[in-house]
Amino acid sequence: MRTYLILIGCLFVTHLGTAQESPDFHACGDKATTQMAINACAGDEAKRADAELNRVYGQLLLKAEKDPVATAKIKAAEKLWIAYRDAYIEAMYPAEDKQAAYGTMYSMETSLLIAKMSRQHTSALKELLRQHDGGEGNPSKSPIR
Repeated sequence: MRTYLILIGCLFVTHLGTAQESPDFHACGDKATTQMAINACAGDEAKRADAELNRVYGQLLLKAEKDPVATAKIKAAEKLWIAYRDAYIEAMYPAEDKQAAYGTMYSMETSLLIAKMSRQHTSALKELLRQHDGGEGNPSKSPIR
C-alpha cells in the first residue's frame, strides 16, 4: 500500500509539476516519498510564488507612491485579487468537508493552484510596474487616466 501511495503521489507531482516553474519544487518532489512530503513541497512552492508576488507588489507601490490616486487603485485591485483568488479556490473545491471530499491530496492541489495563480498575478503586476516605470503606455503619458 505504501508503494502504491508513493507511486500515485509521484505521478501527481510529475503531472502537476509540469505547470510549475520552480526547480526547487521539482527537486523537492523528486525526493518526496509520502503524501505529507509532497504536500509540504507544494506548500513551499506556494510560499515561493507568494514571496515573488509580494516583492513585485512592493516595487510597484514604491514606483507609484508619488501618485496617491494610482496607489489607492493598486491597493484596491490587490485586495480584490486576493478575494478573487480565495473565491476561485472555493469554487474549484466547493465541498464543506474538504478532506472527506478531496482526500489527502487536497492540500497539494490547492497549494499548486495558489502558486499558479500567484505567478499569473505576478506577471500582471509586472505589467503595472512597467507602466509606472516609464515604459511604453506609461499612464502619466496616457490621455486616459
